[in-house]
Amino acid sequence: MSHSQAESVIKNIIREIGQECAMKGQTVSETLVAFMVKAVVLDPRNEFNVDRTLTKNDVQKLIKLCVSRLLDTANPSLDTIKMQVYFDMNYTNRVELLNEQHRILEARLAPVSREITDNRARTREELESIYRKIVSYVLLRSGLGSPTDIKVVREATAALQSVFPQTELGVFLSLSKKDKERQLKELTMIVTGIRLFNKDCGKGGEGIDDLPAILNEAIPAATQPIDAELRASQDLAYRYTAVLEMMCESPHRNIEARLSMLKEALFNVRQHEAFLCIILPIFLALSNLWTSFQDEILLLSFLTNLTVSLQQFLGIHAQLFPDDVMESLLEGVTVKSDEQRIKETIGIKVNISDFKEQEWLFPETTANFDQLLIQYRGFCAHTLAEKDGLLLPGNPAIGILKHKEKYYTFSSKESAYVFSKTPDMFIQLIGEKAKECAELIQLLELHHQFESLAPCSQVRSGDKRSMKPITKCNSSTQTDTHILPPTIVKSYEWNEWELRRKAIKLANLRRKLTHSVQTNLSHLRRDNSTQVYLLKDFGTQTKLDNSSNVPRPQIFLAGLRGGSTPATCMVKVNLTRAVDET
Repeated sequence: MSHSQAESVIKNIIREIGQECAMKGQTVSETLVAFMVKAVVLDPRNEFNVDRTLTKNDVQKLIKLCVSRLLDTANPSLDTIKMQVYFDMNYTNRVELLNEQHRILEARLAPVSREITDNRARTREELESIYRKIVSYVLLRSGLGSPTDIKVVREATAALQSVFPQTELGVFLSLSKKDKERQLKELTMIVTGIRLFNKDCGKGGEGIDDLPAILNEAIPAATQPIDAELRASQDLAYRYTAVLEMMCESPHRNIEARLSMLKEALFNVRQHEAFLCIILPIFLALSNLWTSFQDEILLLSFLTNLTVSLQQFLGIHAQLFPDDVMESLLEGVTVKSDEQRIKETIGIKVNISDFKEQEWLFPETTANFDQLLIQYRGFCAHTLAEKDGLLLPGNPAIGILKHKEKYYTFSSKESAYVFSKTPDMFIQLIGEKAKECAELIQLLELHHQFESLAPCSQVRSGDKRSMKPITKCNSSTQTDTHILPPTIVKSYEWNEWELRRKAIKLANLRRKLTHSVQTNLSHLRRDNSTQVYLLKDFGTQTKLDNSSNVPRPQIFLAGLRGGSTPATCMVKVNLTRAVDET
């Protein structure tokens, strides 16, 4: 089956599941259905083989299972998956949100900008009209006051005339379109600065809201309910954790039937806690910013609406485990918070000498320790695998295990030792558990193991980059060698052969003769050569060809370089053959 055919089959399955749910009174989004299809296929209990093509019976079984899970409204697992899908589809980081708002603003201002930049005003009335349009553009772009308020228009016009009088319109209209747009933005910034300064001096600022005061009131009003919701979710998580921990230690008590539901409820409140923790740091950053107040108010409104929308996914676990049921389950059980559990292990560390191959990181020896991307959202990796999904917070002070470029924390020293012996086995067990409970994939951030279930936000922005730990640091300094800009002499030539080539061009070798001399200093030290133009060969033709051959002279001199005797004695040997011997 080709890729396009597979996509068509999947779309048909998703559409059919959505239609069946709608017929039974449950409206579901295509994104939720797609997530549920992948979760059902991944679950090994459903016996789907992802390596072979689905048969007709497989498709009908898949549709039936997905519809059954989507219609099971009394299930905390479904609430968690809905919460994850909703957050993933609606959450946008600060940069993307503000860029989108700025793009919308630019699109709304485009017609006004074109009326100004494309105008060819000539008469006095036309020039006054275009000047009024520039004032409107400045007010619309700055957002400080309404262009229909006469007081705001007068103040903006006065500020604009102080830096851009109407007599300069002729020069402005002679500019190119791009230069006009650039100057309009600069004029907006200047006029906005003048009006803000006048407001601070008490001499203007008509229609400008007191944004710092608004933020000072809006931020606490938004963070307080979020803090309350976060504390409530954390308290529920502590209670569920205590019950599950008790069940793992004494499994014979008569509550095993609710084990699965309790775990799903724990996953639900932990996911809500994780999303609220994502939102809260942004609020804390807002309180420290005193610029771009309009952007901050927009972001504040967006995050508040997102927080309110998350509450709709918390109802089922409260119905399944109301306060009276939880009180009966918690009878004789001590509920501990995450902070209390971490305090119990203060001062306990793993001993590095006990490990030969594993690498452990500690806060006192590792830079960027607090910024490391811990696996499973910081929950104990050993407890998560050993106790079938129990979420206990890990204590980084015990030691962070670095295994295959990933980092793991543990709730106790014993868990750290057990996990470090066979980490791959425990990681595989956690992956198998996530296949059974698909909500764990996003809660524990296991998208690197299940790429098909990666959230859209991660696909848009790319994978998260964790801060690398720094255990050693090399530093160096460098002094500028050339402070002044270099002066390049283009006529300079360093290559001696290139210089020789240029010299040969200057010399007319056809008319001159190349000479070489040998001195006493260069005697027997280097080769000398001369270059001449050889004479042409001439020949004559006669009726008789004749030739003669004479012996070649062979005379040798010996003793020229001296020897053992003080006086030089030269010996001349003539080995030339006689003429009659040739």
